[in-house]
Amino acid sequence: MTPAVVAVVAAGWAAAVVGLGWSFRPAPRRVRALAPSRGPTPQSAPPRTGPLEQLGAFILRRVGARPAVPDPVVARRAGAAAALGLAFLPVVPAAALPAAVVAWALPAVRDRRAGRRRVAAIAADLPDVVDLLVLAVGSGLTVHLALARVTARASGPLADELDRVMAEVALGRRLSDALDGLPARAGEATRPLVGALVASERYGAPLVAGLERLSDEVRRDRRRRAEEAARKVPVKLLFPLVACTLPAFGLLTVAPLVASAVRSLRL
Repeated sequence: MTPAVVAVVAAGWAAAVVGLGWSFRPAPRRVRALAPSRGPTPQSAPPRTGPLEQLGAFILRRVGARPAVPDPVVARRAGAAAALGLAFLPVVPAAALPAAVVAWALPAVRDRRAGRRRVAAIAADLPDVVDLLVLAVGSGLTVHLALARVTARASGPLADELDRVMAEVALGRRLSDALDGLPARAGEATRPLVGALVASERYGAPLVAGLERLSDEVRRDRRRRAEEAARKVPVKLLFPLVACTLPAFGLLTVAPLVASAVRSLRL
């Protein structure tokens, strides 16, 4: 590249970075102080769309994607892929397509990883929540009151999901119907607990004995997962051991021998 082309590319790159940074800048402190911290968003206010969403929606409409108004998440991914590909095109043309593919796939991979971590956190919280339910039901509370007490005392993602269930019940939905949607959001690990609660709510099945058995099962399952994670530690440590320790060991032991051998051959 000639110096003029390099200067033009650098100026365009700087302008793109400054423009994106300016569009995503946070609101001033005085504006954030005047804005309410909580409360419903006015229905008349249109959703804010950034330049990436606008670019992605334009590209999706041009290629004939359905529906006519694309999903904002999909539009943002398409806009990020197009922006990164266009940024790499004048500098490293061969890396434009891989960069666009990475920009398109990275949000989906990040969301999938966050979902797996959330499901794992819910499974880890399950034994404590079951123990609290055993105490609440054993003291004579109904399923509804026991869930209300547990959501008031417990913390974590599973308690948040149970709080959502109680919020649906407060709006008039039956407790058993609200509990039926919990495994779809919180993972299959919560299905035995939901089954026991729904059976007690709908058919009056005894709950304390079932919850005690479930408590033992989920604690054994959590111990098994902990042991499995402990067995994976040596495998995970293999890469840093080889990449960091082995070169240093080679420099300390083999490099002096090689240097002395080369010096003796020169003499």
